[in-house]
Amino acid sequence: MSDAATLGGSVVTGHAPAGRFDLAVSAVAGISRAHAQRLISDGRARVEGRTARAADRLRGGEEISVELSAPPDPTLRAESIPLDIVYEDASMLIVDKPAGLVVHPSPGHDSGTIVNALLGRARDRGEPLGSIAGVERPGIVHRLDKETSGVLLVARNPRAQLALARAFHDRLVKKTYLAIVLGVPRAATGSLEWPIGRHPVERKRMSIRSRAPRAARTRYGVLESFGALSLLRLEPETGRTHQIRVHLAATGHPVLADPVYGARTGRALPERGPGRSFPRQALHAAELELAHPTTGERLHLRAPLPDDLRALLAALRDEK
Repeated sequence: MSDAATLGGSVVTGHAPAGRFDLAVSAVAGISRAHAQRLISDGRARVEGRTARAADRLRGGEEISVELSAPPDPTLRAESIPLDIVYEDASMLIVDKPAGLVVHPSPGHDSGTIVNALLGRARDRGEPLGSIAGVERPGIVHRLDKETSGVLLVARNPRAQLALARAFHDRLVKKTYLAIVLGVPRAATGSLEWPIGRHPVERKRMSIRSRAPRAARTRYGVLESFGALSLLRLEPETGRTHQIRVHLAATGHPVLADPVYGARTGRALPERGPGRSFPRQALHAAELELAHPTTGERLHLRAPLPDDLRALLAALRDEK
């Protein structure tokens, strides 16, 4: 994200990094490349006051302006889906996401997502949504996997979107996860630092054996051990896709019931005892600590362990 990016009304301005125009728009506005390309095609992103093609190359330093205000996205449907809201104000809200709920609509998941639920909530309450990334839609600043539960941050207007995206980019948001993993790590605390990138063959997976890995670091601590399983506290210092799951699988202690990375180690489930039939990856986004995007106040937001993980831990403790 451009360090010089500012927001006036619904227009973000900033200085371009060198490279493609669409990537510069993405960096300045704190939006995805796909959204940047849509704004470019609509004429709502300009360089030095003129339109340009997504693939045009920039020297770096040019002034970029991006108009974020737009009508509702006709591809998204508002749906009345209950949500557990942990925190809410005019700038942002925090959802305690249940396992099994997808965050964004995608092929095969065009309804029943967090985005559909947030649109429905705004409709049912008569509340406007901010114009985010060129369309009227919830501003999802980060993601959780479908089967991961816990705290999910949502921006409610472009100014909050820009500030929160910058905070995540600059690693100013402290994220804490809890996971139940197979086995007991040799060291009670440590730092996992394998670089991560796309798997060289299976493009939907991430890997420490990628041809183009990026630095990744996850700090961990063992909170409890139960022989076949352990409860870990994890703090990812970088935000790579599937980072915690990939790092833990690489240690030989994958997240319990991880259907992708655990299965690859041959250890998705324990051979016996509690956890043998756990239905989803045992990973929970427990806490977020960040500065409020408008006031700067330090917020510490938590989502309690869901019932399935609490029940599993109770069974494991009873067996000790």
